[in-house]
Order: sequence, then structure tokens, then C-alpha cells
Amino acid sequence: MIPSQRHLFAIPRDVAYLNCAYMGPLMNSVVSACDDGVRMKATPWTLTIPDFYDPVDEARALFAGIVNADAKGVAMVPAASYGIETAVRNLRLDAGQHVLTLADQFPSQVYPWRRMSRRDGGEVLQIPVPKGQAATSAVLDAITDATSIVSVGNVLWTNGALIDLIAVREACDRVGAALVLDLTQSAGALPIDFAKVRPDFAVAAGYKWLLCPYTTGFLYVAPQHRDGEPLEEGWITRKDSEKFSALVEYTEDYQPGAIRFDMGQRANFALMPGVIAALKQITEWGVENLYNTLSARNSDLCKRLSALGLTPTPDDARGGHFIGAGLPDGAPADLLAQLSERQIYLSERGGSLRITPHLWNDDEDYDRLIVALGDIL
Repeated sequence: MIPSQRHLFAIPRDVAYLNCAYMGPLMNSVVSACDDGVRMKATPWTLTIPDFYDPVDEARALFAGIVNADAKGVAMVPAASYGIETAVRNLRLDAGQHVLTLADQFPSQVYPWRRMSRRDGGEVLQIPVPKGQAATSAVLDAITDATSIVSVGNVLWTNGALIDLIAVREACDRVGAALVLDLTQSAGALPIDFAKVRPDFAVAAGYKWLLCPYTTGFLYVAPQHRDGEPLEEGWITRKDSEKFSALVEYTEDYQPGAIRFDMGQRANFALMPGVIAALKQITEWGVENLYNTLSARNSDLCKRLSALGLTPTPDDARGGHFIGAGLPDGAPADLLAQLSERQIYLSERGGSLRITPHLWNDDEDYDRLIVALGDIL
């Protein structure tokens, strides 16, 4: 169990922020690193060629360590939508086939597939998940010989319903389907092993559970797709781009691995130091330790929520870092506003009250939430 890490964040004592699934706050160390990065741009004559490469490669390696992947398969992206769109560009859907997603999935993981179905034929199927259940069975039952692509997350973003990605990968293998993952609501907080899950593409925006600055993220591309078509044709992704004086000697060759899929201006001197600082801290905590800590605290919190008449997704059906709870009849429509007046911050998504603490939270935060809900409900 990791003790509360509130001292690493600039969260006032009178604020109970239980909303990491909305946006993870930046640690003090991340803010300091970003400040140093911004100041680099103030003196551009101090920037050297390695500054365009080394920090990015360090960030790749750190993320790869968190998900047990090879760093050469990691590309830098600004958002989950960028990663899903990269997958759409490099996969095909034949007439009579379908892309399988979940109902109430995040829009960035729905719209690109709909456009793909218009481009290639086929259709997009959105499978409902019964309330209070894990999502695994719903996904597995829907995979057929007509399934070309399965596009899911590790948890459903509205209520935390868990998906066994190893079981889904095995089902995909049986029918020859590709597996595309959006891990924005789990990477950095829920352990995952890419060597076992073997995603074709897997993206994670960094600003939630990875505690990184906004507009930073990672895309993993499996070896069989690394010679694919990127969304951009940036200069830095090409072979020998380190030779600035020879950039007009154009080449059709790329840097090795998944680097061709990097976004433009990936070096981002202002934000990349913060990404590195955040991932180093997560690595130091250990994702498994972090997950076990959040799971134990959330399990206790769910019992207290149930006593107030809420219906949390059961422990064995959700990601342990994530609570989705149905509200009792008669709950006020302005519940979130009433909580925010008390400096308690949550979300509501898809009909579920979404409660997502992290290591900055402590017993005082949980007690304040329970007292407030008791008063309001």
C-alpha cells in the first residue's frame, strides 16, 4: 500500500478532487520540469540537435516500461483520436465485416470507425454492457467470423466496467481480427502486459492516469504494422533527420520502428520534460502497487456508497482504480453542482456517478464525500 502522496501535488486541503478520469492534476515536479522546458525556448541558441531526440526517446522507453512493450514500437501522439485514426488508416474493413465496439464508448473511438465503414463498406457494431457487469462477456459473445476489428479499452470510460484483454486477444486470434485499444482510462493505473495482450494498435492520452501534460500521449504499433502509412510526413521521422544541414536531401526511408507515426513537433520542449517527470514517478511507485492501493481504498469506499443507496459496479466487474455508481431514485439533477459548492469534484458519465480517486486522496477526502452525499441524498 502506497501512503497518500498529496504532498507531491498542489491540491489545497479544502479541495477533495476525486476525478482523475476527467483530468489528472500535474505533480509539482511535472510543473517544475515544464517550467524549465518553457525556458529552453526562451534561449533557442542553447538548443542542440540531441534536444530534439533524446527526451522523446526517454519518454518512449518510460511508457514502454509501464506497459511491457518494446520502445521502438512507441510513437508520440497528441491525443487518443490521433492514435485511433492511425489505426483506421492502416487497417481495412471488407463488405460483410464489422468493427466491434461497446455502447457508450468514448466518441474518439466511435467516429473514426464509422467513417471507415463508409470508406470500406461493412459496419460498426456497438455492444451494450449490462449494468453492474464486467464488459468481457459482452465483447466475447459478439466476436464472430465477421469481426474484422475489435476496438475497446481496458475499462468502459463511463463506469469502469472491466474488459479482460487477454481473453479478447485470444478470441481475436481465433477469427483473425485486429485488436485496437484506447487505454486512456487505465494506462498508468491498471497493470497491462503488451507482450500478453499483443494489441495491433494501442493509444493512451497522457493527461489522465499517466499524470502528463495535456496534448501528450503514446501510440503503440505492433511490428506487423510498423511499415504502414502515418498521418503526417514530418521531417524528423525520416532517416538521417539528425543531419540538419542535409534535410533537403530528401529520402523515402523512415527512422526505424514506429517513429514514422510520431506527430509533428513531437520534441515539444515545453511539455516533454513534464512527461518524463510524470512517467518516472509512476515507474517509481510501480503500477501494480498503485493499482492495489487504489483498489483497496475504492473497495472500502464502495461499501460506504452502497450504504447511502448508491449502486457501485461490483469489485469483480470493474477496474479497481475506477468507481461507477448508479444514483438512487430522487437524486437531485444538480448533484455535481452541489458537491462542487463543497469543493468536492466528481463526474457523471452515461448515467453513472464517476468517482476516480488517486494517490493524492486521503481519508479526509473520502469522509467529506460520504458526509456530503449523505446530506444531499
